[in-house]
Amino acid sequence: MESYLKGISILGSTGSVGTQTLDVIRTHSKNFQVIGLSANNNHPELFKQIKNHNPKYISYSGTSNNIENICSLNGVERTDLFNVATSSETDLLVVATTGAVALKPTFEAISLGKDIALANKEIIIMAGEKLVSHAQTNNINLMPIDSEPSAIWQCLTGESPSAIGKIIITASGGAFRNVPLQNLHKVSPQESLKHPTWKMGAKITVDSATMMNKAFEVMEAKWLFNIDWDSIDVIIHPESLIHSFVEFADGSTKAQISPPNMKLPIQYALFHPKRIANDELERFEPSKFKNITFEEVDKNRYPCFDMALSYAKKGGTWPSALCGADEGAVDAFLSGKIKFVEISEIIENSIKSHTSIEFPSIEEVLESYEWGRKQVENTL
Repeated sequence: MESYLKGISILGSTGSVGTQTLDVIRTHSKNFQVIGLSANNNHPELFKQIKNHNPKYISYSGTSNNIENICSLNGVERTDLFNVATSSETDLLVVATTGAVALKPTFEAISLGKDIALANKEIIIMAGEKLVSHAQTNNINLMPIDSEPSAIWQCLTGESPSAIGKIIITASGGAFRNVPLQNLHKVSPQESLKHPTWKMGAKITVDSATMMNKAFEVMEAKWLFNIDWDSIDVIIHPESLIHSFVEFADGSTKAQISPPNMKLPIQYALFHPKRIANDELERFEPSKFKNITFEEVDKNRYPCFDMALSYAKKGGTWPSALCGADEGAVDAFLSGKIKFVEISEIIENSIKSHTSIEFPSIEEVLESYEWGRKQVENTL
């Protein structure tokens, strides 16, 4: 009898998380079958992925003769992102896009009973309560594959929710952690992408430098693990070895520790609930690290952090507007239209006039996201 291959589709297959997911699948090729790949316009990378993984369906922007030719030769069907997410052969959908593009496809995939491995922060920030409720209603696994929420998930496995005392999320501090405050107005977009410990996409690397991404992870933790805002702390941990802590009611604290490598949380989600050996993953060797350090978050250095949480706690469509404005502000910085130190101010000035909808529909969530993004464009 043949062993069952789990069908995997990936939204955002040519990005950092998408490519690393395919690396894990390649290592464990006897366990998985690539069903669908969705990319934007990185045609050379998508071409390689089609050649190496032979998916049944692909989605991409623009035109590419190379991709069309290889699809024709291998019987690969070009479709749209929505159909990649909802194909009948898909058992688990990896959502590795940025922004709001995968929101509707993810909800529909959940409706069809597909497990979700979630790297996209914006989806759960914009519609966290709805997303978690929808997953529970359809009895599917909603599994984080970002390192920090995955660490929390791993620490909570086997524990009673009532025993949780506090969640402590670690942060690297980003590319400018050690830059004097008076010099932050001079940093360039190119410098912002030189993350000290992680290799990530441009948007999330800038969000790491502003610590907007850490505010997003607080929001993730609130919805994914059903915990109060006041029970979530953040601390700077420059070495990026401890990916988060969970403190329990009896005073005991668990930590998930590993060298910074996204392939470990990705593999944990793909094989959940099993842990499978992978010799390609580096192990944590304590003797190599003489100092593991922690620092309080400097609110003067990271004004985005408190600002973002203040809007998140308002609920309604405020988080959606925040996500859209953040995307717009990061795009403006990367394209040289604003300075790094202006990102927080631009976001807040753009969304402060937002009229929130308390119990929004998915359409209203998406409209608020787009409103926030356009408000930044209008503010510049």
